[in-house]
Amino acid sequence: MIRASIDLGTNTCLLLLADWARSEPEPRRVLADLCTIVRLGQGVDRNRLLLPEAMERTLACLRQYAEEIAALGADPREAVCVATSQARDAANGAEFFARVENETGFRFKIISGDEEARLTFLGGLLPGMTSENTALIDIGGGSTELIAQSGNKISGKSIDIGSVRFTERFFQSDPVTDQEFWACQAGIDEKLAELLPWRERLPSNSRLLAVAGTATTLASAYLQLDHFDAGRIDQTVLTRGDIHRLVEELKWRKVVERAGLPGIEPGRADIILAGALILWRVLERLGFPEVRVSTRGLRYGALKGY
Repeated sequence: MIRASIDLGTNTCLLLLADWARSEPEPRRVLADLCTIVRLGQGVDRNRLLLPEAMERTLACLRQYAEEIAALGADPREAVCVATSQARDAANGAEFFARVENETGFRFKIISGDEEARLTFLGGLLPGMTSENTALIDIGGGSTELIAQSGNKISGKSIDIGSVRFTERFFQSDPVTDQEFWACQAGIDEKLAELLPWRERLPSNSRLLAVAGTATTLASAYLQLDHFDAGRIDQTVLTRGDIHRLVEELKWRKVVERAGLPGIEPGRADIILAGALILWRVLERLGFPEVRVSTRGLRYGALKGY
């Protein structure tokens, strides 16, 4: 059974196509797992509107995804499509998604932060992982979610710190200045203070698992990969010190220099410093010595949860 899901976030648009029966916990075969940087959330933090150029980039991507799905004999109208932070924040989001449905057939669900947390947790766990002692972090372009399971309930906290949002808010120079860097770090730390009670309620043996583009990019850079390799990235462990060293490596470089580093896509080079800084501060402030990386996430959870 060919099934498709789309995860449209602030920075990226991801398509998962899999042979996956609804009754089975894992796909029989992944047919396509695509990621396109569309930057739909460009300017949303300032204007609370989706910009025309961002909408056009995203529509071009979604048209291509509709063709990919149809080429395998599936119906784009049956794809499970979810949109997150930028769609919740933008005043013209409903108008945009009506146009998307008219032009591509995709029917998007605008999910809440709590629902995003639940589906990301379901999808992010790798085979063999247990949910009881896992805390998951998803650093997106507009927001960051931290998620854990207590009893039979999956719940999370969503805070408005993200790689795109904080790049636009704090980093105006290239390379960034010390003043900009420290202001960004202070802004992150201030928001993370809200999560200290949540952290204290977790089991003492909880391990942190990271999904989404910031984490997989940092793992790629750490491994010095010349192309994206999910098989090598999955289960990669980054210590607090590893991430701090990556932050320092990125901090003094211009965006064009970051884009030339192994493992860093050119389209992510401008926002990876803010994303790396968020992950480092989470480990520091919330007391996790290391983080494990998963290339899965919301797009897997959407097919498990709907």
